[in-house]
Amino acid sequence: MPKALFCPTCRNVVLIDNENFPFCSDRCRLLDLGKWASGDYKVSTPIQDPDLLEELSRSQHNKPTDDES
Repeated sequence: MPKALFCPTCRNVVLIDNENFPFCSDRCRLLDLGKWASGDYKVSTPIQDPDLLEELSRSQHNKPTDDES
C-alpha cells in the first residue's frame, strides 16, 4: 500500500504517488506558495553562518540613523 500524508493546506489524505504530492491539488500548492510570498510563513531558526552574521552586522553598522538624515 502506498504511503500517505495529509495535505498541509486542507488536511486531506494525499498518497505519495499523487503528482501534486505533498499537496492534494495544484490549488493547495498555490495557496501555500501565496502564504510564503505574503509573509504568513517565516523561518524562525536563527542565522548560524558566521560570514552572514558578520555581513549583517556591517550593514546595520553602516546604516544611516534618523539623526544623520
